[in-house]
Amino acid sequence: MPTPANPLLLYDGICGLCNRLVRFVLIHDPQAHFRFASLQSAYAARILKPHGLDPQDLNTLYVVQEDGERLTVRSDALIFVLYELGGLWRAVSVALRIFPKPLRDWGYNVVARHRYHIFGQYETCLLPEKKYQDRFLGIPDH
Repeated sequence: MPTPANPLLLYDGICGLCNRLVRFVLIHDPQAHFRFASLQSAYAARILKPHGLDPQDLNTLYVVQEDGERLTVRSDALIFVLYELGGLWRAVSVALRIFPKPLRDWGYNVVARHRYHIFGQYETCLLPEKKYQDRFLGIPDH
């Protein structure tokens, strides 16, 4: 069972691409290392506001570490997730670091701006499958 020491992925809960990323992580993270919360949740707002960040900025993926003290954003967050998944994904994360951060974030921002059009969006945040509910924070009963 994940603990507050485990990294927390903050994602846009209505974004089709973001939900695919969460499902990808759930499948490739059998050790249940990652926890999740949608940016639309009050839980995410409590984490982001002390850092001066707007939880309504749904174009940013965050990885929260050290109980909310350290935030990794955009392409660096994606690279962190891939690295932590290990195996082939760790190699992909290392390869992505070859590109300069401004170039990676530019690409990230282009995809983020068009993700609803390309990948669709949901009316409301999707609820996790019962077997994964203990890894999701900010949903009822969590």
